[in-house]
Amino acid sequence: MKVILKETIDTLGIAGSEVDVAPGYGRNYLLPQGKAVVATPQNKRVMEQAKAKLELQIAKERKLAEEMADTIKGVVCTIKAKVHEDVHLYGSVTTHDIKDALNSQDIMLERRSILLAEPIKEIGEYQVPIRLYKDVEPKITVNIVPEEKEEK
Repeated sequence: MKVILKETIDTLGIAGSEVDVAPGYGRNYLLPQGKAVVATPQNKRVMEQAKAKLELQIAKERKLAEEMADTIKGVVCTIKAKVHEDVHLYGSVTTHDIKDALNSQDIMLERRSILLAEPIKEIGEYQVPIRLYKDVEPKITVNIVPEEKEEK
């Protein structure tokens, strides 16, 4: 099913682009939510007329993302975790844990924008990319340190 996006969707494309999606996804999610319209000749003409407005919106979103990237670049996030055998973690550090640690530093991000390939299972220092916009991916440093054991 061909649709024209009314707003930027990370997994599909930017606003104003024509994309091919699964019929169920388009019919059950994109169209009812108002995120896209069916790619008919009439809708294509309407979107061409609105293209200048969309380009302005895209430039604005990109500028905001680049400003956010400048503030995020070089951020160091320290997470304490329970450790056994000096190196391996009992559990793992996931995007949810990184999001919480960033929130405590007053950096508000969506969890899905943190690009962690797989959960972290050992202590150490890791470079984690953050996707703020298409082609805007600053990296933060995540330090995993052992939690101090309480003396009894």
